[in-house]
Amino acid sequence: MNKKLSVVIPCYNSEKNIENVINKDIKIFQEQGIIDFEFVLVNDCSSDNTWDVIQNMSQEHKNIIAINLAKNCGQHNAIMAGFRHVTGDYIVVSDDDGQTQMEMISAMLEKADEGFDVVMTNWEQRGKRSVFRKLGTALNNKVSEVLMDNPDKIPVSIFFLAKKFVIEEVVRYNRPYPFVTGLILRTTHNIGVVNVEQLQRQSGQSGYSFRKLLRLWLNGFTAFSILPLRVASYIGVLSAFLGFVFGIFVIIRKIAMPEVAAGWSSTVAIFMFMSGVILCVLGMIGEYVGRIYMCINNTPQYVIKEIRNGE
Repeated sequence: MNKKLSVVIPCYNSEKNIENVINKDIKIFQEQGIIDFEFVLVNDCSSDNTWDVIQNMSQEHKNIIAINLAKNCGQHNAIMAGFRHVTGDYIVVSDDDGQTQMEMISAMLEKADEGFDVVMTNWEQRGKRSVFRKLGTALNNKVSEVLMDNPDKIPVSIFFLAKKFVIEEVVRYNRPYPFVTGLILRTTHNIGVVNVEQLQRQSGQSGYSFRKLLRLWLNGFTAFSILPLRVASYIGVLSAFLGFVFGIFVIIRKIAMPEVAAGWSSTVAIFMFMSGVILCVLGMIGEYVGRIYMCINNTPQYVIKEIRNGE
């Protein structure tokens, strides 16, 4: 292959993994005849010595760029930071925990050469994951199917390969809530799929808590579709219709059976139901308005504190 390959890896608390991961990937590239490549390692303000490790690696290898973020911004923001520093013709996003099967890179490149703009990976077999991770993955897949115009239900994964023009379009998005999957699907539907097996984590545990998974899901849920607002409108119309029908029913029942005592329990139940619907809709609208405010405020996706590239 005479085209350059860039690998973006967001790093968080991976001081024990990242060096082994990079050394293994370099060996795989050499075995597969990939000689022109670079790694862009983005430290997402880890609490351990990850930055020290990757900056030392960047001094030892001229094809490694180390980026240190000033605060923890999340995986997708870190990926966006990496995207803005790649120089390759093909860009791969990988993990820092050793679970990514980089041996499949040749198959992914072959798939891209068939004419696909992006090559996603479909996990045939996954390592041991918590219930929260499984739930988060299911939510992200459902978001991509329903809200992000993914009619073919293409499996989405953070391990994918994209051509340069796709990433150039993705990085034009400069708002504070990036969702990489949504940006990819917004750019192209010409996506190929390669089946891979997820390897076991080398050490440590995932940096994704349920709260972070929920936040990531909300990014995709609110940043790329107004369908939730439409659903809220439909719920409002349905609730109003049911309230009207119930009101007619109460009137008819009172006329037909005047001895039936009017109770307050049904009134309270209806009031609580309608109040809950109203609060849910207001909360949804508030989420959108809050994100609009953050965008108008020019909240940055990330702040780069330091860059090392072997110079």
